[in-house]
Amino acid sequence: MTAFPYRRLAGFYFFYFAYLGAFAPFFALYLHSEQMSAWQIGVLMSVPQLTRIGAAHLWGWWADRGVGGLRVVRLASLAGTVSWLGLFFSHQFMTIFMSLLGVMFFWSAALPLVEATTLTHLGENTARYGRIRWWGSVGFIASVTGIGYLLDTWPAKTLLTLVWVLMLMVLVFCWTIPEAKVKPHGSDDLPIWQILMRPEVIVLILAAALMAFAHGPYYTFYTIYLVDHGYSKSMAGALWALGVVCEIGIFLWMPLLYRAASLRLILLVSFALAVVRFLMIGWGVESFVCVLLAQSLHAATFGSFHAASIGLIHKLFKGRHQARGQALYGSLATGLGGAVGGFVSGYAWTTLGPAWTFTLSSAVAFLGLILLWWKLRWVQSDPSAS
Repeated sequence: MTAFPYRRLAGFYFFYFAYLGAFAPFFALYLHSEQMSAWQIGVLMSVPQLTRIGAAHLWGWWADRGVGGLRVVRLASLAGTVSWLGLFFSHQFMTIFMSLLGVMFFWSAALPLVEATTLTHLGENTARYGRIRWWGSVGFIASVTGIGYLLDTWPAKTLLTLVWVLMLMVLVFCWTIPEAKVKPHGSDDLPIWQILMRPEVIVLILAAALMAFAHGPYYTFYTIYLVDHGYSKSMAGALWALGVVCEIGIFLWMPLLYRAASLRLILLVSFALAVVRFLMIGWGVESFVCVLLAQSLHAATFGSFHAASIGLIHKLFKGRHQARGQALYGSLATGLGGAVGGFVSGYAWTTLGPAWTFTLSSAVAFLGLILLWWKLRWVQSDPSAS
């Protein structure tokens, strides 16, 4: 029996989320330095989610055809890393858009397929997922904190080199992770659309899309919002890091949480706290205490929500459908929801203003809360957590 590849998976998560820690909080600042408008920034920051809508499904389908999830990740990530070099020569909106579209098309393969591999390695011990995934949070913290300090003195275009180096490190670990043997399951012969059309799957994906939509303004404009209100870039990076520190705490606590509460209750509380968090960000940015409290709620709006959702998708898509299940979740929920949220935030930022844009996020999270409370009633706690 193959030993569980803890260190190799941990290394992948560390550098993948370190790459996200460089890109997500600071790429909008780079675009701002290139004189992009709020609408253009909103569009460009939506590209990662936009590409997941179709690309993640394509990569999951290819992996399920017998190619192997890790082989797909390695080839696609290599192409994405090479494609990033095009951004060094792209300075106009359309050229940046096309370069970023190519990069994210390939990079959309990495996370859902490695998530499927991780959960397959774990088998029935899905409650241990948080103990591996927290390394990604550590990588995000190290990246967002360090790069925040660097960009206080270095030019914004330095970010392009830093992101590319982190991509190379992700690529190295992609080649070290072993494939996981997928156990046959009774649903293997079912067309995947029959699983996708189950009411509980539809409700979960719709709710997750609403959560991704609600985070659109946060991932697109949060750093700019802080800087515009007098916070330094290093302080903005530290605040991003605080949110992820709280996320780590919830990941480590998830086995206990799984035993104490149903997955449905975890999801409901996550949405309820998202409603509160985005109102605090929108209307309390002048209060440092309010900003700190809002960032601590990242433990719920991302941490507990993500862990519960990923675990639930793993239960709903069994056997040979696991890779495509995670990919479909990423494309339809994170991809479509995040892309729409990013597009809308770019428009709302200049028409409604920042505070009302985050209020819109809160309202969308409230819709997700009502949807889950009304329609998702069957989800029980994870028995493997004990």
